[in-house]
Amino acid sequence: MAEPRPELTGVRLDKWLWAARFFKTRALAVEAIGKNRVEVNAQPAKPGREVRPGDTLLLREPGMPPRELRVLGLSQVRGPAPVAQQLYEETASSLSAREAAREARRQGVEPAQTLTQGRPTKRDRRQLSDWNRWSASVDDESP
Repeated sequence: MAEPRPELTGVRLDKWLWAARFFKTRALAVEAIGKNRVEVNAQPAKPGREVRPGDTLLLREPGMPPRELRVLGLSQVRGPAPVAQQLYEETASSLSAREAAREARRQGVEPAQTLTQGRPTKRDRRQLSDWNRWSASVDDESP
């Protein structure tokens, strides 16, 4: 006779992130946690920390605004995406920040912002040619 399974009260953070489809593997989840890109209830987290319904998570991804999530459900198995989306809820401020970043990416990068220096001026070219003319080199020495 099968015993009824007790209801989950907590799940490992790395397993929950994998089951909620934020990371493709648990190893990638552990790596992100190790790089302090995940916080639980505004505290740095470890992979073995238990996540419970009602906890808030902060996920940082390079080049993206942080995601702020509230845990709604628990799962230890990776299921289909619609089921995984029911495990969490993203805050309104996080959604608006991600939408603003998406719109900025869609508009494209301003080319002038990517340039650290412009084209050399005539004066700069003269200084460069003088430098090349007067720089000493081991190959230039004659015996």
